[in-house]
Amino acid sequence: MPKKQKFPHLVGSKWTATRKTWGWRHFQVVNRKNEGQWVFAELVASCDPTVRFWLNAKQLKDRRLWEPGWQSTQELEEI
Repeated sequence: MPKKQKFPHLVGSKWTATRKTWGWRHFQVVNRKNEGQWVFAELVASCDPTVRFWLNAKQLKDRRLWEPGWQSTQELEEI
């Protein structure tokens, strides 16, 4: 039986940073990389495709840092 993949729906997912990150809040995962036990996601700012960075995918589960989907500032304040 094949090993279960961690974060199977990572690529293409959309995220909102609870604080501005590299000057932006809305990002989309465009790539993933497995490094041993770690999974990394490459995020690109939705409004500026030149803003790209790699992040440990586990950090996306931390609701103090990231919310799934694209949230408005008002929605973030309500959370």
